[in-house]
Amino acid sequence: MIRRPDMKTMTLLATVSLMLAGCSRHVETMEELTDRVFSIAQEQYKAMDENLTGTTMPRTAGKDGNLVTSDIRWWCSGFYPGSLWYIYEYTGDDAVKGLAEKNTWKLEPLKYTGTDHDLGFQMNCSFGNAYRITGDPVYLDPIRESASVLAARFSPVTGTIRSWDHTRPGCDWKYPVIIDNMMNLEHLYNAGLLFGIDTLKSVALIHANTTMTNHFRPDYSSWHLVDYDPLTGEVRLRQTVQGFSDSSSWARGQAWALYGYTMMFRMSGYDCYLTQAENIADMLVRRLPEDGIPYWDFDSDRIPDDYRDASAAAIMASAFIELGTLSNSPEKRNYIDVAERQLRTLASPEYLSAPGENAGFLLKHSVGSLPDNSEVDVPLSYADYYFLEALLRFASLDRSGSGR
Repeated sequence: MIRRPDMKTMTLLATVSLMLAGCSRHVETMEELTDRVFSIAQEQYKAMDENLTGTTMPRTAGKDGNLVTSDIRWWCSGFYPGSLWYIYEYTGDDAVKGLAEKNTWKLEPLKYTGTDHDLGFQMNCSFGNAYRITGDPVYLDPIRESASVLAARFSPVTGTIRSWDHTRPGCDWKYPVIIDNMMNLEHLYNAGLLFGIDTLKSVALIHANTTMTNHFRPDYSSWHLVDYDPLTGEVRLRQTVQGFSDSSSWARGQAWALYGYTMMFRMSGYDCYLTQAENIADMLVRRLPEDGIPYWDFDSDRIPDDYRDASAAAIMASAFIELGTLSNSPEKRNYIDVAERQLRTLASPEYLSAPGENAGFLLKHSVGSLPDNSEVDVPLSYADYYFLEALLRFASLDRSGSGR
């Protein structure tokens, strides 16, 4: 007669079986994940260039799944060449380098254009990365000229760089400044260091200080836009134009804030920026969903049945990694852990495109401006850019022995 094992034995056998099954499943390392993503990026971004004509740049994918392009004046025009430079930096692929050079030089005419604050996005991601990676002085003139043009948008009365010259229906703006503008300070500060122009650094510092005073709530969440009186410098109003409501925390705006103050500490060494970045980071860590990908607005009334924003997650991940290397806070390891969780989610099939899909972009499920019904649940060039940057930063942690 065959004897059935007792319950204690059955439990032990089940436990051993689960342990063996767990041992047999390989957990992808971050190095393997990064190799996989850059391999896809290498293929996708080469193919994407074939669909560009003249000076056009990738913007998003249309409802038909085809590539939607922009001209060079679109605020995102620097992200495609910037991503190409990141792909070249990781892979050493000379064909990618050639595409990066070609698409970077498309933007040269912008060095004299000062119609909005986005010049930093456009020129630092392209020419800034080109010079950082190659050291070729041919890239210096566009960096210097465009930084000077950007600095000319600064007002000593408001203590800020004006974001937009235009207004929009129903908005009574006189001198609008958005939190996104923090990202463009890197271009100014970098140029100030490269060329020994203290004025450029001063403009960046004053803008960062004014924004720290006026853009943040007590919990360290940020409004999207602050409008100033250009004659007195007084704050006229605070709004969250691309968010759920004026009192809500628009996810990408919080990401810009985290990245901007982390970057300003790295560039300047002033502790006030590190403290600000840590406070923003701690707020975000408390509010992020378990998988690390924020809803498009933290205060949407449709959570959990609302859109996620991969672009905000990618920006945050890149900033969390850098902050983790700069901070002395007990939370510094947690910042990197959160970034790793975000990167692993973004590299999963739910968010990462398969080769040949998604109009050549890497990430799915980003949100441009939901209130404007513009670029909702689509790929976006800046999501890819900061995703690749975050992976490069994590890879640097691994090389230094402090990553996983």
